[in-house]
Amino acid sequence: MDYPTLQGKLIMPEYGRNIQQMVNHALTIEDKEERAQCVKSIIATMGNLFPYLRDVNDFKHKLWDHIAIMSDFKLDIDYPYEIIKPDNLNTKPEPVPYRSHKMHYQHYGITLEKMIARVADYEEGDERNELIRLIANQMKKCFLTWNKEVVDNKKIFEDLRELSNGKLDFTEDTFKLIESRDVFYSKKNKQKKK
Repeated sequence: MDYPTLQGKLIMPEYGRNIQQMVNHALTIEDKEERAQCVKSIIATMGNLFPYLRDVNDFKHKLWDHIAIMSDFKLDIDYPYEIIKPDNLNTKPEPVPYRSHKMHYQHYGITLEKMIARVADYEEGDERNELIRLIANQMKKCFLTWNKEVVDNKKIFEDLRELSNGKLDFTEDTFKLIESRDVFYSKKNKQKKK
């Protein structure tokens, strides 16, 4: 009995050993036209293995790339597409540039800090006050996510003043913030509904 593990490693296991053997057979065909016909029939068989991918863009192109890879780029045929080069097969992608932001408080996050900086430059008025109230309430919610104890509103307003570089100087008397128990109560209700 011929065990599959003794037949060598599959280059592209998703196509199976029979397709690999067909490609290996195509490599042995000496006539270029006959070899090209053989490869076209192999491509058709490969396409039949994954019929749900036929609507994907460049499906045929990918199949031709795969057959080139399975033949270790040794097939001497005229490809209908420009195939992938062996050098590009294992290239590493370019590193993703990450923005490095220095956060003052991680529990608030960089987005909330940016919002505070923007609102600090708004003109005085009802819109600015409403935005400050919403931001302060969100700061309290964020703080409660990290600290399960009751959060003092005084601490929220101190952090708001610090993050705005003193431009937003308010006290507990200015804005009424949500109660900690209301935040915990709403979280429990959301979990019960799930």
